[in-house]
Amino acid sequence: MDARLNLFGSPLAGKFLKHVVAAGQVVTDSGLPAATKELVSLRASQINGCGFCTDIHTKEAVAAGETPVRLNMVAVWREATVFTEAERAALELAEEGTRIADAAGGVPDHVWANAAKHYDEEQLSALVALIALINAFNRLNVIVQQPAGDYQPGQFK
Repeated sequence: MDARLNLFGSPLAGKFLKHVVAAGQVVTDSGLPAATKELVSLRASQINGCGFCTDIHTKEAVAAGETPVRLNMVAVWREATVFTEAERAALELAEEGTRIADAAGGVPDHVWANAAKHYDEEQLSALVALIALINAFNRLNVIVQQPAGDYQPGQFK
């Protein structure tokens, strides 16, 4: 499978990606736990059907020490016992933020309140930014049908 558009060869796409990646550095440098960042990115990517980002975040999570059991359970996190209450709150916020068009009124107050029990204001800011960012990356890659499977951990660092 070939991408519809070569994002890595296009000067315009390259400029755009440079800015989006730079925005993501703010989240990377935040106090949000690294495991939470990968789990949230993986879950949003699964929901959006983004194989490219699912590949990236699964492999980055493994490289950071995440266990196969937890990664295999991300799609069914509600029934899984392997996530902390904070991680569960982040995954719920990620799902609601990703499926925003499916719910009139956006993210429910109880979902926000649950996340706010586990994360301070800076971490919540990072979590919201991450959810918005991974959804942007997912849409970009799904639109151009970016192939998945060849990513190597650290490839874009």
